[in-house]
Amino acid sequence: MEPENADTRPEWAPLTVDLDRPSAARVWDFFLGGSHNFQVDRAFARETMAQMPDAPVIARENRAFLGRAVRFLAAQGITQFLDVGSGIPTVGNVHEVARESAPGARVVYVDNDPVAVTHSRALLRGDRDTLVLEADLRRPDDFLGDDGAGLLLDFDRPVAVLLLAVLHFIPDSDDPAGILARIRERLAPGSYLVIVHGSIEADAHQAVQDLYRRTPTPLSMRPHAEILDLFDGFELVPPGLVAPSAWRPELSNGSESAPYTPGYAGVGRLR
Repeated sequence: MEPENADTRPEWAPLTVDLDRPSAARVWDFFLGGSHNFQVDRAFARETMAQMPDAPVIARENRAFLGRAVRFLAAQGITQFLDVGSGIPTVGNVHEVARESAPGARVVYVDNDPVAVTHSRALLRGDRDTLVLEADLRRPDDFLGDDGAGLLLDFDRPVAVLLLAVLHFIPDSDDPAGILARIRERLAPGSYLVIVHGSIEADAHQAVQDLYRRTPTPLSMRPHAEILDLFDGFELVPPGLVAPSAWRPELSNGSESAPYTPGYAGVGRLR
């Protein structure tokens, strides 16, 4: 079957989007049961599932972890969130979960995928307490400034930075620790860092990394110790750096399953 071309481009797809190359954000959307993905993304997702059949389960559990982490943060009094690599909007977005207990919560979404940005802006049009930025995590100054996230967030007060399933797309050559240090410098004491990161301890990690080398966003899965180092300057809250399904399952909203999933998740508080 031929990939989409200019004649079959959906109305919602920006002209800048390459329909012939898979996108990590759109593949993730497919795993979550979304509809804003292309044939090339679905084909790639099925290849991934041939190597890692639980990929959709992993995506759903990561989403469930996001909900639990945001509920925890809101309970700590956090009302400002910066979600980098936020992806294509689906049920359970950060602002929806946060406002269950913090009605005035402000959220800035950042992504470098035009489809994700277009849909986020459409979804949130008219919501004065959200902001959607098109920017790349590898260049944090592009979204951390007063003309970026600072338009909505007060960085003199605590902010929760969410980096879910995005840091493993940052190769060592782009210095992920340096990127996080730059973000940390912008944050007030009492801020939080939330990370979900793919791990080389996963059985199929090598096959999946080989697949992603064919995309614009190759994977750099890391061991537990290296992921732990990314929390430099932050104190991990219990239970520490664990499988996403093992992080505070008691905070579930009652509709989430808790299967074993590879990779690691953690929440750290800036000292």
